Amino acid sequence: MPRASIPCALRTLIVRRTFSVSVSGDCLIDDSSTGLPGEAQRYLVGGAVRDALLGLAVADRDWVVVGATPEAMDRAGYQAVGRDFPVFLHPLTKEEHALARTERKAGHGYHGFVFQTGPGVALADDLARRDLTINAIACDEAGQHIDPYNGRADLAARVLRHVSPAFVEDPVRILRLARYYTRFAPLGFTVADETRALCRQMVASGEVDHLVPERVWAETERALMCDEPAAFFYFLREIGALARLFPELDSLFGVPQPTRYHPEVDCGIHTLLVLSLAAAQGAGPVARYAALCHDYGKGLTPARILPGHRGHEERGVEPTDIASRRMGVPRQTRETACLAARWHTHLHRITQLTPDTVMTLFEALDVFRRPERLEDLIAVCVADVRGRLGYETRAYPQAEMARKALEAARALSGADVITHYDLTGPAVGEKLRELRVQAVHEAIHGRQTTHAS
Repeated sequence: MPRASIPCALRTLIVRRTFSVSVSGDCLIDDSSTGLPGEAQRYLVGGAVRDALLGLAVADRDWVVVGATPEAMDRAGYQAVGRDFPVFLHPLTKEEHALARTERKAGHGYHGFVFQTGPGVALADDLARRDLTINAIACDEAGQHIDPYNGRADLAARVLRHVSPAFVEDPVRILRLARYYTRFAPLGFTVADETRALCRQMVASGEVDHLVPERVWAETERALMCDEPAAFFYFLREIGALARLFPELDSLFGVPQPTRYHPEVDCGIHTLLVLSLAAAQGAGPVARYAALCHDYGKGLTPARILPGHRGHEERGVEPTDIASRRMGVPRQTRETACLAARWHTHLHRITQLTPDTVMTLFEALDVFRRPERLEDLIAVCVADVRGRLGYETRAYPQAEMARKALEAARALSGADVITHYDLTGPAVGEKLRELRVQAVHEAIHGRQTTHAS
């Protein structure tokens, strides 16, 4: 993917985090007994080999076993765990060992494949079915690399390239490619022109429409936690997949905002700048997703009021909820995203709100039971303010004001009311709210208000 396709503001962030690695890592082969049956051999494959070659930390190790049957693996003490094809856990290390296999397209989508395994399936046949050349490198137990598709050369050239034309048969590969690009763009990786063309072909043919929603979310969630998650969505937009998979986000591109407040003008660019800033400040997955969705309402702004977006907060709740349910986003994450869409400008204006309205905000967020929701909203709002060209380091005192106000309000309880006031039943809750409103006012403005007792 050419860097020119990424807006300058995001490109600057990526360049800041770019560092150099050399393709020289050794295979991480241990000396534990494999206990493999007969003449079977195992090879370290996939991400473990790729990351070792890049000098990156290796989290998980996956193996391919050539020359074995499921029955022989079972007799050797390996535990079968694969549902769709034969995968086994090593009896000691519990690392996954999959039998070498080939696959043939037999339908649409991720599950539209027929797999074949057996002692006759060669290692090169198994590597041929993999998505990218950098993931199609194996390493034997002597530490020698087997690289029939020149993955090491592509690692050195910083290129993400498909292994074969069969790439088009599985739409999940588009999402995986986008995620790999997101992860490795800070290392200087780009997507090969011919691979990008195949992705566009998959979108045009409708293959991408057969993606299982849960897989879309699974890959999105992982991409959101990369250092530069915005790259995931920019790549999907470049190949035409964003409109099919994230129509609410895609609808923001080309929608203007007032230049007085948004020098970047475009709502889509602003949204992904906000996501980038949320990632840069170390926000968690819930806040990052909420940052992605916080301005969905701007895609529904009536043309007659543009470039203004009055009421976009309320308008943003429904598309955020629809998009989240479509992908099967977890309930807590979905609810927080909807709340961020609805209430983020309230936090921006906290010093202008009445104490009663601040309490309404706290109650809507349910922060007396779920204080983490305020922290997620703060993370979104800080990123929202700084996700504008020229505002990247702007202070956000509203964050500390909101924390102080919540701390003051939470210091009061129903037990305090019962102890100090001769009240029972609903009157206790009413008095508690009144006292909390007063505490909020004092925390934000430092002045005491008078309330009847």
